[in-house]
Amino acid sequence: MRRMIDPKLLEILACPQDKQPLEDHGDYLVNPRLGRAYPVSDGIPVLLTDEAVDWPLAEA
Repeated sequence: MRRMIDPKLLEILACPQDKQPLEDHGDYLVNPRLGRAYPVSDGIPVLLTDEAVDWPLAEA
């Protein structure tokens, strides 16, 4: 089941790299401008640049 971040929380969250809004993609908050995605672990966004992955995710 895909979890969504509360819309009010999403309004105040920003990418730690460019300080711009993020898009909710369930398991990730995505910055499409930089092609980076931040994981959401147990409903908690992990907005650490070291934890970010390339977006879109590579298909296995």
